[in-house]
Amino acid sequence: HVQLVESGGGSVQAGGSLRLSCTVSGYDALYLCMGWFRRVPGKEREGVAVNNRRGTTRYTEFVRGRFTISRDNAKNTLYLQMNSLKPEDTAMYYCAASTRSIPNWARQYNYEYWGHGTQVTVS
Repeated sequence: HVQLVESGGGSVQAGGSLRLSCTVSGYDALYLCMGWFRRVPGKEREGVAVNNRRGTTRYTEFVRGRFTISRDNAKNTLYLQMNSLKPEDTAMYYCAASTRSIPNWARQYNYEYWGHGTQVTVS
């Protein structure tokens, strides 16, 4: 059973940085397509970035050039380095994973496994 646990959220001033981590248990992360989503109250979760099983990465236009997704398969951990943070980046951030190949990485319904989220607040 795949379990995902996020950490690294917090409060930061605009222009600052945070690094989120997502630790995987119950499955080898090497074989997972993994992504980061975020949600603000009243809206659906939106895709932020994905790192698939081949190491290919994709980003939403709103974070491209500021955020970097990466993984350390030896540690079974996914990361999201967030630089030049803006107030509009404030959201609950979720780690997501799938054992399948995903045709549209930004659709939340393509992922079977989710963490509980970590709050990021930028002021």
